[in-house]
Amino acid sequence: MNIKAQIMDEQAIRRALTRISYEIIERMPDLSNAVLVGIKTRGIPIAKVLKKNIVASTGVDIPLYQLDARNYRDDINPEQRTDSKFSGDIAGKDVILVDDVLFTGRTTRAAIEAILDAGRASSIKLAVLVDRGHRELPVKADFVGKNIPTSMKEKVVVAVGPLDGETGVFIYEQ
Repeated sequence: MNIKAQIMDEQAIRRALTRISYEIIERMPDLSNAVLVGIKTRGIPIAKVLKKNIVASTGVDIPLYQLDARNYRDDINPEQRTDSKFSGDIAGKDVILVDDVLFTGRTTRAAIEAILDAGRASSIKLAVLVDRGHRELPVKADFVGKNIPTSMKEKVVVAVGPLDGETGVFIYEQ
């Protein structure tokens, strides 16, 4: 794959996540009932930043859970599945599901299924750093850092410092 463009640098990501944090605060008046659920892998560090921003602005310490949605995906081999299940305390909670890129909607669908398997949430909202379109399922993010129109021949990659050594959003040509 060849890099086509860098869409966001570290500062742009920081601004987008700050804005998403404020949008969450504004639209969810009862943060004491909210939980953040970061989708593995890059949704987790993004959720950690959102949590830090929300705590700094409101003083409310929102629980943060990590979710591996692979077991619930409809496009993997059954042999690749593990016995692990999501075990977050989400019954009656307002769940904010966090991911890096919203593309087809399949990961989001799998994550919602995992959450519902763990208990009945009061509500589920979706926060993503990048929405690139091309949905296969009727999924729409409630909180979006940046909409990036892309072609199907492009790949959007979010790099986060703790995992990748650099921070940015990049478009690659396949």
